[in-house]
Amino acid sequence: MWRWLGVSVLVVVLDQLSKYQIEQTLLLFETRPVFPGFNLTRVYNEGAAFSMLSDAGGWQRGFFIVLAVVIITALLVWLWRLPRGFRWETLGVALVIGGAFGNLIDRVRLGHVVDFLDCYIAGMHWPAFNVADAAISVGVVLLIVEGLMGSRRRET
Repeated sequence: MWRWLGVSVLVVVLDQLSKYQIEQTLLLFETRPVFPGFNLTRVYNEGAAFSMLSDAGGWQRGFFIVLAVVIITALLVWLWRLPRGFRWETLGVALVIGGAFGNLIDRVRLGHVVDFLDCYIAGMHWPAFNVADAAISVGVVLLIVEGLMGSRRRET
């Protein structure tokens, strides 16, 4: 379990360092094109995924903090109970833990989450996200694939 928690810690460190760098180099709502289809832009998200509940009046901050703590705790128990050989499932859980913790740090410290990765196609923008969000997304995909593929993908 400890080496997998190292993955979680790596996600948190990369997430927090990248957010710090963005806050040092971009003004709020400033956008810097990187290449067609991808910008860096500094925005704040007071809600959850896709800015859900971002305009709820402030109560959502405490709710999302408590929710994150509950989810991280449940995932840590899951990680602890996973047997050896469930590498993809374990990696998925570790990525989600790291991502959830990275965004939790922002909520506690700043009252919002710093997002800065802006992907778009033909002028249609995906909601901005960050390293923590990407880790959560990859982790969830791994868990879904592992759940669908089951024992055929498990390594011993």
